[in-house]
Amino acid sequence: MADSALAELLSCLCHSDTENPFPVWQNGLISACFNQLVLGAVPHAAMAVVSAYYLGTARCGVLQSCPPCGWTLRMASALLLVLLLAADVLLVSLLQQAHLYLDVLADSCGVLAWLLHVAALQLLLNTSYRRTRGPPALLLTVLLLVPNLVLTLMIFCHDDDFLRLAEPFLLARFVLASTRALFVVLYLVGFAFPCVGDAGYSLQVNAEDGSPVDGSRLSTGEMVAEDGSGCVSRLFYLWLNPLLARGRRGDLNRTADVYHLPRKLRTRVVCGYFHQCWEACRGVRVGERQNQWPKPIADNQFQGVLALEGDVGLLRVLHKAFGLRFYLLGVLKVTVNVSTFAGPLLLSALVNFVEEKDAPLRTGVLCVLGLFLATTLGSFLRNIFVFEVSKVALSARAALVSAVYGKALRVSSCSLAGCSLGEVVNLMSTDTDRVVNFFNSFHELWSLPFRFAITLYLLYLQVGVSFLGGLCVVLVLVPLNKYLASRILRSNELMLKCKDNRVKLMTEVLFGIRVIKFYNWEPHFTQKVAACRREELTHLRTLKYLDAVCVYTWAALPLVISITIFLTYVLLGHQLTAAKVFTTIALVGLLIIPLNSFPWVLNGILEAKVSLERIQRFFKLTNQDLQAHYALVSPEDAQTSVLLNRARFSWTGPDSPSEGGAEPGACRGSLQLHSLNLNVTKGSLVVVVGQVGCGKSSLLSALTGELGRLSGVLFVVNRDAGFGLAAQEPWIQHATVRDNILFGKDYDAVFYQAVIEACALSDDLSILPKGDKTEVGENGVTLSGGQKARLALARAAYMDKDIYLLDDPLAAVDTDVAEHLMKKCILELLRGKTRILCTHRIEFADQADVVVLMDNGTIVRTGTPAEILPLVAAVANTGKTDDRGTKKDGAKQDEDDELSPPPDLCVDDDSDLLNTEKKQVGGLAWTVYQTYWTSMGGMLASSILLSLLLMQASKNVSDWWLSYWVSSLPSNSSSWINGSSSSTFRSPHLLLFSSTGLLSAPSVQVSLSNDSSRDVRFYLTVYGSIGAANTVFTAIRAFLFAYGVIRAASVIHNRLLDQILQATLTFFDTTPLGRILNRFSSDLYIVDDSLPFNLNIMLATVFGMLGLLVVICYGLPWVLVPLVPLALLYYRIQHYYRHTSRELKRLCSLTLSPVYSHFSETVTGLGTIRASASSARFEEENARRLEQSQRCLFLSNAVMQWLQIRLQLLGVAVVTSLAVIAVLQHQLSSVDPGLVGLSLSYALSITTLLAGLISSFTQTEMQLVSVERTEEYSCSLQTEPQGHNAQLPPSWPERGMVEFRDVVLAYRENLPNALDGVSLLVRPGEKIGIVGRTGSGKSTMFLALFRMVEINRGQILLDQLDVATVGLAQLRSRLAIIPQDPFLFSGTIRENLDPCGRHQDQQLLEVLDHCHLLAVVGRMGGLQAEVGERGKRLSAGQRQLLCLARALLTQAKILCIDEATACVDQKTDTLLQQTIREKFQDKTVLTIAHRINTIMDCDRVLVMHAGKVKEFDTPAALRRSDDSVFHRLVGALEE
Repeated sequence: MADSALAELLSCLCHSDTENPFPVWQNGLISACFNQLVLGAVPHAAMAVVSAYYLGTARCGVLQSCPPCGWTLRMASALLLVLLLAADVLLVSLLQQAHLYLDVLADSCGVLAWLLHVAALQLLLNTSYRRTRGPPALLLTVLLLVPNLVLTLMIFCHDDDFLRLAEPFLLARFVLASTRALFVVLYLVGFAFPCVGDAGYSLQVNAEDGSPVDGSRLSTGEMVAEDGSGCVSRLFYLWLNPLLARGRRGDLNRTADVYHLPRKLRTRVVCGYFHQCWEACRGVRVGERQNQWPKPIADNQFQGVLALEGDVGLLRVLHKAFGLRFYLLGVLKVTVNVSTFAGPLLLSALVNFVEEKDAPLRTGVLCVLGLFLATTLGSFLRNIFVFEVSKVALSARAALVSAVYGKALRVSSCSLAGCSLGEVVNLMSTDTDRVVNFFNSFHELWSLPFRFAITLYLLYLQVGVSFLGGLCVVLVLVPLNKYLASRILRSNELMLKCKDNRVKLMTEVLFGIRVIKFYNWEPHFTQKVAACRREELTHLRTLKYLDAVCVYTWAALPLVISITIFLTYVLLGHQLTAAKVFTTIALVGLLIIPLNSFPWVLNGILEAKVSLERIQRFFKLTNQDLQAHYALVSPEDAQTSVLLNRARFSWTGPDSPSEGGAEPGACRGSLQLHSLNLNVTKGSLVVVVGQVGCGKSSLLSALTGELGRLSGVLFVVNRDAGFGLAAQEPWIQHATVRDNILFGKDYDAVFYQAVIEACALSDDLSILPKGDKTEVGENGVTLSGGQKARLALARAAYMDKDIYLLDDPLAAVDTDVAEHLMKKCILELLRGKTRILCTHRIEFADQADVVVLMDNGTIVRTGTPAEILPLVAAVANTGKTDDRGTKKDGAKQDEDDELSPPPDLCVDDDSDLLNTEKKQVGGLAWTVYQTYWTSMGGMLASSILLSLLLMQASKNVSDWWLSYWVSSLPSNSSSWINGSSSSTFRSPHLLLFSSTGLLSAPSVQVSLSNDSSRDVRFYLTVYGSIGAANTVFTAIRAFLFAYGVIRAASVIHNRLLDQILQATLTFFDTTPLGRILNRFSSDLYIVDDSLPFNLNIMLATVFGMLGLLVVICYGLPWVLVPLVPLALLYYRIQHYYRHTSRELKRLCSLTLSPVYSHFSETVTGLGTIRASASSARFEEENARRLEQSQRCLFLSNAVMQWLQIRLQLLGVAVVTSLAVIAVLQHQLSSVDPGLVGLSLSYALSITTLLAGLISSFTQTEMQLVSVERTEEYSCSLQTEPQGHNAQLPPSWPERGMVEFRDVVLAYRENLPNALDGVSLLVRPGEKIGIVGRTGSGKSTMFLALFRMVEINRGQILLDQLDVATVGLAQLRSRLAIIPQDPFLFSGTIRENLDPCGRHQDQQLLEVLDHCHLLAVVGRMGGLQAEVGERGKRLSAGQRQLLCLARALLTQAKILCIDEATACVDQKTDTLLQQTIREKFQDKTVLTIAHRINTIMDCDRVLVMHAGKVKEFDTPAALRRSDDSVFHRLVGALEE
């Protein structure tokens, strides 16, 4: 009884027979009854029970912030499923069909279950499950519903009534079921990607106390990119909207305005992981770092320097660090490639549907849905792939730049001598970029052959084995391709080498710009740089022409392959038909895409290989080994601070022959320290004395570890704490005075003030506009020599180290200041510290505990001052000698202050004057485009555009000719497999996408008449002729473009170089070196290489789109209707995007300069950084600056993908809309199949081209920023006047008379006068000594005389001729100067003495002998011996003597001497003064005096004070006057 009742109930519900009340299988499918009850109602009931169970979960107090995006997506999907099921219940009730009760029961269960599920999710959000995906049981109940949904859709599709427009309710149920399936998928996506790991991260970005932060109030500079964003936000890049809105407002002007990097891309995280991988490749296990994720906004404090030790293959480390993630992206690339073929196949199916009048609507709907889903999925996957690859590349860039910087901090000094600064900067910029580009090229390397193989297979299906004829053509080109690739690789290597040399030379030119201007060497160095540039352009020209050959070869290839296939096909006995011709040509077009791209991809990979090898060679350089350098065992005497026992040191190091990077002989001939024995007790003052080049500075370098220890013992107590080092050449950072002194230490006001007082900086700071918060220029260019020396000493003193190494800090200051420094700083402030002082100022040596006498690289004597000083002062031990030594310092400080302009020159009230590079805002001015146009040449640029037009026109004419061919051969119809034939030949696009023609060769051959065969031959001939013309125009365009971009690159560089060398000194004093170098390296590389590449693509895209529009509008005018709104939408998107992308690109360029500046600054001050144990802090600073650059670069890539996904989706929308229209029109029988095929194909092409156009245009605009940056210097710099006085006598000045008439000079407006009414007359042949305090105007007189700074009022006359009327080149070539800073250029001694080659070798040897350098030069290898980068192989004193030798070579009537002997010992100085008196006996000599004995022999002494002439008389007269300033100076010294 119960069984019959149950059977009757089931029969009623399922509308089935009572004999079989519960059928499981009906009509070849699972029955609706089984589907709804067992697969539908039961799982819904299970879901309701499980959800109800979790409603009882206990809550806990958590941060009240927005729920994770995955949970939000699941809740929204569940709620919408409730609404959809309720709507289905309503529709079922209205339909009143047989399964009414069954459907109502199943849907009602679903409504109840999903309502309980929403409630459970809401409650679980307030529990500990919030930070996870939630209970797995909930997922299981959802997965149980999937079979029900799939079967429901299959049942609906099996019943045609559900797909008919005439049954709207049934069609609505089908739509509701499809939508339910979509939301279930979204639910599963939300579960798979919950995004819970980042939820609190972005919310608490600024909440140190853990309190919630209102994200809507955060500035873009306080937000973290991508982290915490939902899946939808990530897919559509909605997280970029605040940044884009800010860019649209024009408010994106600083790095602080852009997002912070996501956690996994932050520099600290990447470098830490890279270090772990490096150690793993060495076989060393590295423990997991604690607190791996840094705070997004707080400073990242490195826990230690991540040293990359050992000889490890860089490629292997990169593979281990990024390989797995990168290869997984390859799987995504396969999916993307497959999706590209899915689109055409579905398009083919849709066209076949349109052709069949009786085709069911279901087929069309499925085609449209499939087309929509395939293109949408392809768009998203392609976008995700590109963005993820860019993330991997960005991580690799951070790792490589940090690794190169870290290696430079650790490499031994001699190894680094083999690499110039320019070369290492290129490693950080060009080479790193090329290795990073490898990540983009690698997947294309295997992807292109994959697509090539599929296309070949389709070609085989079309023409059989005849395709082998075309394949043979491709194979024949392989040797040519290999030859081109090898030539490109070789030319690329040579070009990079030339680029290194040019950047190295430019670095030295910028460092030595003052010397170049004083000696009027601008033309010579312009020629040298131009020669390097010409050699570089020679290889660049080869590269570009080889690229042009590639372009021409691959452009001609389609025609050659097509004709070859046709000939092979005919020779095999087949008959050509138009169908075969069109289909083959279409497939060959697809074949060319991978063939055309492959050389570019291969070239990028080869470039990456070269750059990787260059970086690897740098990493193989020998590191400093401080463990081996210092003895680990302490001496018996606990009071020993420094111990040397039979120690021998050399710049070459113990293993120099094996150093991979050092140039052979880079250190050959350098001084060796040998037989060193020294014991320094704690707290003692040791003074090291000796003549020039005896090894004093080398001794200090040996103590700090810069020199390699060959043998013996070196012990330094507490070495890890570092030394307080004041180097002989003060190294000053581009920062404030206070930051330079603090050097990373905390500010202690009391101790800081004591250091300021002890180093005599109080008066100097009172002069500066912002006191100790005033910015100083790079390497202290805004400070005088004395100020730099005292600032470096103050920095060392503030370090509060146990051991101080002071390398002649007293040489650059005047007498009273030197006494102050000795007493207040060295003897009092540093009392109790171990102090080793190298100096020539032996008058202070008597206060030492121990005096060390050195000669020829060894310690000759060690003892008390009473024992040693008589040996040193044997030549000059009188008070006059003391006066000399002491006064030398005083004058030097004054002089330095002025030869470099006074501190005020480069320091404005705006501290950003030196620190912040100017960034252009808004759109690129038309003048930038005009600049590039004129640089290329107007006629040449016009010719390139004309050739492009002809190339595109010939291509479009060839397409038109194919169409004409089809219409002219009505009898040339194809027979199809099903036996039916068409009276009208189908479109070539339909042939390609036709399932019949594409997937199998026609089985029926149609014989053609002889007339028809002749017609085929005729049309083929015309087509071949048009194709040949197209290849000719392509060749013309390729080679003209290559020639044009090379010409533009040459013009832009030459103009930039000329303007830089003609710029005033103020520009160099206020502009960091890295900023200028960035123009000559990174920006010029873009102008040379990247800009032409992108410009080429943009021009081809523009003309391709124009040609396509013409063809479409000619054939299908109605396409204009959707094109108009489409164009407006495209314009709006690209306009919105370009504002931000342009500013981000500018910020990218702007943030590069600080990275390079910091690096060059680090290498320059490497000795100080290492000695003070500050490497970790500098590495952290590099990471901070790199982080700024990475932020801009990451967001620039992200914004590009924001644009791409929108453009691709617009294309999807257009194609889908046209497909829907085609299906609707098919139902009305008013559609032309050919029209549908053409419209869909061309619509797809249009969207792709427009996307490419915006992308290429934006890229080109971004690259043109580099042209804008070079033009900023080429056009807006204040340059020196370049006039020439044709009436000037060749012998002027004949007498050498100098007269100042009421000269007033101020360096800038609103600054006090540096010269204030100076009037004086120097008679011909007179010797004048100039003295005065710092800032008194001494050096300014020299600057005014050489017109380095133009005077505001008055006149300066030489032999009664106003110098203002004389050309600068004429003036400076007739004067001679020995500048204060002894600057040498890389090259030989001969090139440094006589760069222009005007003197014979014998003359050079004579002047070297006069300057007591002949023995040193002979030891180095003669006049052709290399001096090293900036004269590194010579000591500071030897460099000064070499500069003196330059002046001795001149025949000038007037000689200006600016502390020419500051770094030489007193004996040498005495001899040099005698040499100067003899060689310049009949010439006028102006000497800024630093040693009183120097000016005691002068005819008259000029005393300057506050820019005015204080005294001007003979030394004897001034000494007799009690009121004389000079008298007081001499008297103080005698006392």
